[in-house]
Amino acid sequence: MEQLLNMPQTSKTATSAPGNPTIILAGATGDLGHRIANYLVKYGAVVKALVRKGSKSDRLPSLQQQKVKIISVDFNNPEQLKQACKGGTCLVSALNGLEDVMIDVQTQLLTAALEAGVPRFIPSDYCIDYTKLSYGSNRNLDLRKQFNERLDQAPISATSILNGMFTNLLTGQAPVILFGLKRVVYWGDADQLLDFTTMENTAEYTARAAIDYNTPRYLRIAGEVTNVRGLQQSAIKATGKEFRLLRAGSLNNLQSMISITRTLFPKKKEVFPPWQGMQYLHNMLSGKAKLLPLDNERYTGIHWTSVKEILVKSVS
Repeated sequence: MEQLLNMPQTSKTATSAPGNPTIILAGATGDLGHRIANYLVKYGAVVKALVRKGSKSDRLPSLQQQKVKIISVDFNNPEQLKQACKGGTCLVSALNGLEDVMIDVQTQLLTAALEAGVPRFIPSDYCIDYTKLSYGSNRNLDLRKQFNERLDQAPISATSILNGMFTNLLTGQAPVILFGLKRVVYWGDADQLLDFTTMENTAEYTARAAIDYNTPRYLRIAGEVTNVRGLQQSAIKATGKEFRLLRAGSLNNLQSMISITRTLFPKKKEVFPPWQGMQYLHNMLSGKAKLLPLDNERYTGIHWTSVKEILVKSVS
């Protein structure tokens, strides 16, 4: 941390640079990162994707076809990482993992960006508004909070993209819309507003922010803001079948379920154990992590995909 604080100060007011922007992208072989790379290329950026040495991801050929420059690096080699970052106008992280990735690797990237003179940094957040949550309410978001506290002390212009829940999760990993039972399950208040954004919309918005030289510290977006009753109506319209609401209990009941599940099935080394998803849902249903204000209108031309559109695709 002391090394970061001693870096030369970078101006917080970004200005346009001549030629196409050069974006350093970490995590380009992941689902979100690959989509971000696609949009960066679409919007005219030069993309340098940092890939771990020895990576054999099946997304590498697709990236190369788009003329994304693949740079094989050892993330534990500071000089190599610094050289890979040279010439970058923004470093975008789309990494995912636990402490060794979200804090350790991202700190390595931050240090390299500072030493290479990269003026801007977008960390791998892409979530609900963790700035409003206290430590202990969500393990994965705690890691983001911890890294961003470190990032805020570094002399670099940082921007976090906050997008609520990925809408795509409603068709699988998030146990809210139960297609088999024709139920929409929830805890607490069915009228609590919730933020949903597709991975595709998040990727496009992130790409636009990466090539925007004057972004604020936080940008908040939502493809659709709705409540549990709205999810019910989207499910009905998407399937043509009747869905009913199922209140599973209060938020205190959900918190108890989280504690029990975490005790019985800790799975500490998994990024998304069942109790982690339950924590995320609790944060959303509590209303504490609601995104306000929204910055959807900052960039024109983005088609914000609705919950219904995603559900239609999943059942067709």
